[in-house]
Amino acid sequence: MSSRLLVALLISIFMMPAPVFTAEKKLVVYSSRKWRQMEPLFEEYSAKTGVRLIFIASKAGNMLERLKEEGENSPADIYYTVDAGYLWLADEAGLLQPLDSVILEKNIPDQYQGQDNTWFGLSLRASVIVYNTSTDAAQKLRSYEGLADDYWQGRLVLCSSKAIYSQSLVASLIAQHGSRKTGEIVSGWVENQVVTPFSTDTTALEAIAAGIGDVTMANSCCFAKMINKWPELPLAIFWPNQESSGVHVNISGAGLTRWTKHREEAIKLLEWLSGKEAQELLMHVAMEYPVNSQVALIPTLESLGPFHADPVKASLCGKLHDEALEIMKAARYR
Repeated sequence: MSSRLLVALLISIFMMPAPVFTAEKKLVVYSSRKWRQMEPLFEEYSAKTGVRLIFIASKAGNMLERLKEEGENSPADIYYTVDAGYLWLADEAGLLQPLDSVILEKNIPDQYQGQDNTWFGLSLRASVIVYNTSTDAAQKLRSYEGLADDYWQGRLVLCSSKAIYSQSLVASLIAQHGSRKTGEIVSGWVENQVVTPFSTDTTALEAIAAGIGDVTMANSCCFAKMINKWPELPLAIFWPNQESSGVHVNISGAGLTRWTKHREEAIKLLEWLSGKEAQELLMHVAMEYPVNSQVALIPTLESLGPFHADPVKASLCGKLHDEALEIMKAARYR
């Protein structure tokens, strides 16, 4: 080979474009949700888009602290948790960033959005009253406030004050009545309880079914799961405050972390989670109401009946959590 031909060959090799390697698309989700509830949704989304979703879960408070500690070094793209209180805390700590999305604005009512669109509710759980059907409780039930009446002394079962949804319910009462009146209501609950508060909704519902007390307040999703599995249980749901403020509704929701490096992909995931397909999947696995009003209810939720929801903004309930805790502490609500 001549030297001239060799030089030409070498030049042609170096001038060739470099091979293109497609980097794997992935998103990291920090969550307090259970994997078995999210697995069907995430697998479906990955199959449709090719985006691998890495799910890292722990208790809501733990994930929040982890985000704080990691700061700009955090790999998390999305923070997905089960209560407006934690979303508000994450926002207040500067861990989330605002976003603009026509799809999210269309699918999710303003009531269930964070200030400046830093987070969005993706499903709903109502705080309902559940009673034992072998008692006369249904005749006297009206409202959350009414459970503080003397009539319910020794008949009320409470869930722990440590449960974030218990705090959210009290926060919603503060938004309606102010601190003083709410303090009286919570004190009445404590006076009427038949036993030390249970750690979860499920154990409280089991107690009512076993005849330990007559009524309790619980998340609608917990009741739906239990009655769906054991329809013979002597339990029924009562929708409180239907002639006044409406039933308290809490959210599960998510937002973009402040330091995500995959902003556009993360927004697309949130948009998909607010759509019909994901909302239906989540209803089936978590028994939570869709936040998207265009999505029809599954039979189990439809069977619980219609209800009027409290219009208070989820972000306000989050803001009032500290005050709610002080009231519960003062009332010796354990």
